[in-house]
Amino acid sequence: METALEVLVALARRRSFRDLAGLTPLAVAGGRLTPEEAGRIQRLCSFAQRLMDLDAEDFGRLFPAIETTTEVKHALTVGADAVPHDLVRRAAACRMPQAPDEPDPGALGSLLPVYRLMLELIAVRWERGEVLLLLAALHIAAEYAPLLAWEAALGHPADPRLIGDDVTGEGSRWGHAEDRVCRHPRGFKAAAGRVIRVSGEDATGWASYLDRQHSTVAAALAYCAVTCRTKCSVVTRLSDVDQRLLQGRCGLALAFTGSAIVRMRHRAPVGHGFGVPSRSELLEAWARTRVSLGRHAHKVLADDDYPLPGLPALFGAIAGLPPLAPDTLVADTAGALVATLHSVGPAYA
Repeated sequence: METALEVLVALARRRSFRDLAGLTPLAVAGGRLTPEEAGRIQRLCSFAQRLMDLDAEDFGRLFPAIETTTEVKHALTVGADAVPHDLVRRAAACRMPQAPDEPDPGALGSLLPVYRLMLELIAVRWERGEVLLLLAALHIAAEYAPLLAWEAALGHPADPRLIGDDVTGEGSRWGHAEDRVCRHPRGFKAAAGRVIRVSGEDATGWASYLDRQHSTVAAALAYCAVTCRTKCSVVTRLSDVDQRLLQGRCGLALAFTGSAIVRMRHRAPVGHGFGVPSRSELLEAWARTRVSLGRHAHKVLADDDYPLPGLPALFGAIAGLPPLAPDTLVADTAGALVATLHSVGPAYA
């Protein structure tokens, strides 16, 4: 590396956004960047790092509206246009609304953009050798997989502002705490009752629900589709064909949730253990997982060029779609950073 700027370009291409933001002030001190140029870089880095961290509550939002995740010493010197509008718009599609009255549903409108972003992030984590963070992304994907499966039936992934019409009414046992026919555990019943009320609460209650109970609603809906033997109108309001398709998608989602690769998280510091799996151990667990999941969806066994072969097909099958293509949002943000760095000096023309 001949110059500090070349180091920064290399960090952007490696998706090392936090390190890039932290080293940017050195380029200012060395006269390689102006404070305004550093500010643009740091804003892009903060935006990109939230994508890498799957910080979905703040996707699509810009400093200084929220606390940033990177060094931002110079970021106040530039305007919000430091991050291209198209990148902000695409990130917002993956964002969890933080109040019930927000007009953009984001990830509550569809989980497909979220799962496409997770596919991109899992590939990045694999390339960087970050097995623990890869396992964390797989765990999140498994936790919300039942909502991805239900999205095709509901038209949304259990948006609390819409789901009341889908799960209540005549013949429904959804959220009835004292109904002994419904075999939902108490935690499921509590979350089921909350999801149909929370849109009338304030932003604090809404955020608390998303943090603590939305994933429980996912598990409750999976139970309704697959496990329940006395199905109520939550499921029976669907046609027989749609019920069978939903049962298959939710069964696949539950198989993924209990699979070898998702259970591996519990051996790691992000779970309850202290071991750090190697990439070869991860591939072994994924090979076992593919065999198991292939009994539910044969397309998961088809080879592709993804680091975990068949994972795009798995997410697609849960959604009732062809294999999902990984997003390029992080790559495009890194490209915007590289372009910004190239623009600051003739050495990068």
